[in-house]
Amino acid sequence: MAPLDRKPRAPEDRAPAPRTPRRRTGSSREQASEAQRTRILTATVEVASELGAETATVTQIIRRAGVSSGTFYALFEDRQDCLTAVFEEAVAIATKHVSAAYDTEATWVDRVRAAVLALLELLDEERELARLCVGHAVASPTMLLRREEVLDELIPIIDEGRSASRASRNPPPLAAQVVLGGALGLIYARLSARDPCSLVELLNPLMSMIVLPYLGEAAAERELTRPVPARKSVSRKPKAMPDPLGDLELRVTHRTLAVLEAIGSEPGLSNSVVSERAGITDQGQISKLLSRLVRHGLAENLGAGQPKGQPNAWRITRKGNELLRSASRLP
Repeated sequence: MAPLDRKPRAPEDRAPAPRTPRRRTGSSREQASEAQRTRILTATVEVASELGAETATVTQIIRRAGVSSGTFYALFEDRQDCLTAVFEEAVAIATKHVSAAYDTEATWVDRVRAAVLALLELLDEERELARLCVGHAVASPTMLLRREEVLDELIPIIDEGRSASRASRNPPPLAAQVVLGGALGLIYARLSARDPCSLVELLNPLMSMIVLPYLGEAAAERELTRPVPARKSVSRKPKAMPDPLGDLELRVTHRTLAVLEAIGSEPGLSNSVVSERAGITDQGQISKLLSRLVRHGLAENLGAGQPKGQPNAWRITRKGNELLRSASRLP
């Protein structure tokens, strides 16, 4: 406490208030979380494809993903929750891809044909993901129920064939459900048998099956002989999503990204300022993390080699900037 007889300094004599550290909040934690989630989903598809969805364990998944069990359980309740997340990701990707193809055509037959082709191309491109979603859904009550919900959304689209049929034709009420069940069974059989033939080869048989109850035998025969377009590569599965970790042998957490953001915001910062801006209070921890970033080529110390006691001066490298940019592009 200052002596009571000391006069307060005039405002102009007072020391300037310390500068408020500039920090970016929220983004680094969210980016790291999305990066880790992507890696876990990718690892789940790979492990389940190799060992079977029912025998794949959390330990195998996190070992393949390169994350800790704490990270896994912070994102997913258990193995089943992770598998369900893979299924939901696949449904979202397929819905977007198939809907875009469906909307490009004018007639019901051509719209359905374009949608079926888009789906088969996607399944062809992502066989591992397709086997997991189709095969595991049968064994999982949760995923089986979700699959039924997806099929229920497709029934009205198939049943639009009534508007394209002649008035004399009267397809039974369950025609769309029968058609969808048969189509799914045919696809499931090809995937389960690990048939190397392209799923796109099923386009004409599936379309013949779909139009038969609505347009009759002649239209079904025409679908069997229609030319099949050249196969296109779509590659839109979860494992194709941007992975800011790449081949980096470093577990990237929200703290890693927070430190890189702090260094990148202003070259030449000392350890203490980087620590403050990144929200890390333990100086030993910040020193270890900075050393780790140097080892992996993500940051460099411009003050290295200075006399003892002089502060370090940190700068982000091109590789570190690429990691930050990749993380910021995560969906």
